[in-house]
Amino acid sequence: MVNVGQRCKKAQEKLILKGVTGVFEAGMNAIMGPTGSGKTSLLDILAGRKEKSGVRGEVLINGNDLPRNFKCCSGYVLQDDVVMGTLTVRENLAFSAALRLPSTVSLKEKKERVDEVIHVLGLDDCKDTKIGSMFIRGVSGGERKRTNIGMELVIGPTVLFLDEPTTGLDANTAYTVMNQLAILSKQGRAIIFSIHQPRFTIFRLFDTLHLLSKGETVYHGPAQDSMDYFSSIGFECEAHNNPPDFFLDVIMKNATAAPSIEQDPESNSSIKLEEGRISTEMNNTTSTASTNLTQSYKTSRFHREVEEKAAEIIKLHDNNPGIVGLPDYDYATGFFTQVTVVAKRAAINYKRSIQVSVVPFVMSSFFAIVLGFVYFQVDTSFPSGTQNRTGAFLFASIFMVFSNMGALELFIAERKIFIHESGSGFYRTSSYFFAKVLCDLIPMRVIPTIAFVTIFYWMIGFRAEVGAFFIFLFTLMLTTFCGTGLVFLLSIRVGIVSVATNFITAINIIMFVFAGVLVNTSSILVWLEWLKYFSIIRYSVNALSINEFRGLTFCRGNGTDICITGEEYLADLDISFSNWDLWQNHVALSCIVIILFTLSYVALLKVPKHK
Repeated sequence: MVNVGQRCKKAQEKLILKGVTGVFEAGMNAIMGPTGSGKTSLLDILAGRKEKSGVRGEVLINGNDLPRNFKCCSGYVLQDDVVMGTLTVRENLAFSAALRLPSTVSLKEKKERVDEVIHVLGLDDCKDTKIGSMFIRGVSGGERKRTNIGMELVIGPTVLFLDEPTTGLDANTAYTVMNQLAILSKQGRAIIFSIHQPRFTIFRLFDTLHLLSKGETVYHGPAQDSMDYFSSIGFECEAHNNPPDFFLDVIMKNATAAPSIEQDPESNSSIKLEEGRISTEMNNTTSTASTNLTQSYKTSRFHREVEEKAAEIIKLHDNNPGIVGLPDYDYATGFFTQVTVVAKRAAINYKRSIQVSVVPFVMSSFFAIVLGFVYFQVDTSFPSGTQNRTGAFLFASIFMVFSNMGALELFIAERKIFIHESGSGFYRTSSYFFAKVLCDLIPMRVIPTIAFVTIFYWMIGFRAEVGAFFIFLFTLMLTTFCGTGLVFLLSIRVGIVSVATNFITAINIIMFVFAGVLVNTSSILVWLEWLKYFSIIRYSVNALSINEFRGLTFCRGNGTDICITGEEYLADLDISFSNWDLWQNHVALSCIVIILFTLSYVALLKVPKHK
């Protein structure tokens, strides 16, 4: 049972749904209306996916308030198919089952449930075919839609919501999908969906029809009685007209919707038609037509019946709070199970996306070789020995920061998937974040960085000491993590690749300027000097320089005895070089990593899960 009204938060308040009352039972329950009538808004409110602020009224199930985390026991299929393209049909369904069925259900039972859903939805022929993506050819549109539906059905929901499930499907595929939903509804499930203009063969599958116009109800009752109702208020459907098309024509005040008739027998409102045109008594605006239809419905027996049912349910709710309602629900699986399942899917996705998984390693190795040849086997002459080392440190640090731009896609590409799955109770935000970070850092950041440093360090000929090598590796690893954290934060907050790229480029340029190599930081204006403390590149270059220059001596190669120690060179660069000065750069980088990843997680928490 639903009785709601929704207000849109704008500078000027606008009512989206106005006093909508209805009762949906087990069966096929359709919500229809023209574009902008409030179909999706009503569906989202029923599913508990609208922010409560601005919504007035009650949504009851079995006479009780919606249970906490209703998303964990109901299904919701979006209008746009949201599914991982690199996984097969079976793998996607198995992912949903692994996360949304409780741990008390054995792996064998989960597999059997997946196989059962595949068979029920007619997906046997494509169960081991990848869904498909930009780079992978996959299943058809209808099979993709049924896969989305299947991901909800594996949990056996008693209530299933679908937002325009036939959008983008051809007529035959649309009927196949809706017919399978009708079969499922016979098993005691309430299938509630919004739909625009279905063909007649689909319309015949409906049990209950709820028609909306301008956010108000113009009909709620048995779908097969709707034609008689509209005929009773003066709107006759032509013999070969499709009823859903006819309803929209009436709502939108299409003059061809009905022949001439004198009077409304049920509502006693004088809706007159002359020569196939609605007379000026009804005004020439859709708003007025909608108002008249609403008033006609409010005086009809269908409205009286639904009000009586609703009153009984509300009375039951008020007199017996909590007695017949569903229990509160929580996530079906624990944190570590969710991390494991999400991480496994991410690993499969990387494995099957060669352009994503291989390119970082290849590019890191390539640039390491190029830079290795540019600075090949540096000597200890002055000034070339110091200049080349400093240049190599700067370029290595810059590469470690800029090479993480690929991580922009990590949260942006899967943003819709994350919003849908977290909103549907697949996993906690913390589980998703931890799994994605874990799977991104090791294969996409750690391994390429190790490859880069191994090639770069020994080709250039830095200090041939194991300790110095691992400090070098550790420094660039922290630098990579800092760059990744920055990209994560902006990709989550901004959500648009091009905009996030511009922000990151601007920030990296500022960090480059204040790295202390091109400009001595002690000579910078006081009111700008503070920016150096936010430069990831500065901390990286400083740590690499201290690690390399201490204990070395550089002499001119012109036969003179003019030499300079590494410590003197560091002092000229305004770099302190004690052991603590070395490690404080690592401490600073570590703090930046922690801060950026924490802020990224907080930003992900704030990503709207509701509309």
